[in-house]
Parts: sequence; structure tokens; C-alpha cells
Amino acid sequence: MQALVFTLIPVAAVLLGSLVAVTRRPSEAVVSAMQHLAAGVVFAAAAVEILPQVMHKGSPIATFIGGAIGIIVMLSLKAIEGRAKGPIAMLGAVGVDILIDGLVLGLAFIAGGKAGILLTIALTLEVLFLGLTVTTELGETIRSKARIVAITVGIALLLPIGAALATPVALLPPIIIAGFLSFGLMALLYLVTEELLVEAHEKPDTPLISAMFFIGFLGLLLIEEILS
Repeated sequence: MQALVFTLIPVAAVLLGSLVAVTRRPSEAVVSAMQHLAAGVVFAAAAVEILPQVMHKGSPIATFIGGAIGIIVMLSLKAIEGRAKGPIAMLGAVGVDILIDGLVLGLAFIAGGKAGILLTIALTLEVLFLGLTVTTELGETIRSKARIVAITVGIALLLPIGAALATPVALLPPIIIAGFLSFGLMALLYLVTEELLVEAHEKPDTPLISAMFFIGFLGLLLIEEILS
């Protein structure tokens, strides 16, 4: 239940991003800086909270199986997204991304309340960017701003659905939970290396923009220490 409540924060971020995008599209520099910041925060959340949980479970087989499944799923999703064309295909790909984000957030809360809170912060920044992107893409084919925002927020509601799917995992044996956490770790690393940073580097870059990655990483470390 706690995970479902916290998913409302990134859903609100998607709504905010969508409302901003239908009124005034941020500059490429701002978007790139946001992507770097989100990548740093997500990477820190994965390294500080999820990775230690996986290692402390002490199950190499579960770690390998869960991680391997995570890699296969995320790379398969990348292949599907590469072939996707048109707004419907784009919405489908983003919807799967959001669903997996919700699943990973739910898994984080299984690892611990602090892990869930930190990952909520990380994913809020990530989906804020997704709200901007989806709204901009839809704006090319849909004239109604209200309809664009409604569709974008509708996709964001897949977040709590994904978190709900993770809830039964808490009832499973520890070794199975370790496999799921390993899956979530791979999904987060993919999000950083193959989505956020790749897309950020497609735009004009400056030392200040690149520094946002490390600012995000350091910021989450400080939050983690404060919450300890």
C-alpha cells in the first residue's frame, strides 16, 4: 500500500511535465540537464539501496537469473522501441517503460521504506522528462491540449499498476525476492545507460550540463545519509 501511495508523486510529476510542455517547450539545454540530473539520481538509488540488498541476500543463482531476465527484457524492449513508428507505437513503448518503472518502485519498497523513498525521488525526475517528451510527440498529431494531457496522465497511471504487481513479491521466499531485486537493478541501470544518458547526449552538451549527473548522484547520497 505504501508503494501505491508514493507512486502518486511521479504521476503528479508527469502531469506537471505535460502541462509545461503544452504551454511552453523547455529548451534543449534544460531538457539535457534534466536528463543528466535524473540519470545521476537513478544511478545513486540503484547503487546505494538496491545493489546492497541484492548482495546481502547471498544468492548467486537468484542474482544471475533475475539479472539475466532483466537484461533480456530491457534489451527486447529496446528492440521493439527501435521498430516502433507512429504515435500509437510510441505510446505503447512508453507505457511498457512506465509499467516497469512502477514494478521496480514496488520492488524497492519491498527492499525497505528508505529504498522506496529514494527511488521515488529518482523516478519522479525521470517521468517528469517522459511527460515532456510524450506531450511534445502527441502535439504533432493532436490539436486538443486537454486531450494530450489526459492521454499522458493516463499512461502515467501505469505506475501504480506496476507497483501493485510487485506487492505479492513480498510474500515470496527471500531467495525469490533476491531474483526480483536483481531484475530491478538491471532495469535501473538500463534506464540510466541506454535511455537517459543516450538521449541527453543527443543534444548540445556543456560542462555544466554534464555536471548535473554528479550533482544528482551526490544529492541523493546526501539525502540517504540524512534519512539514515
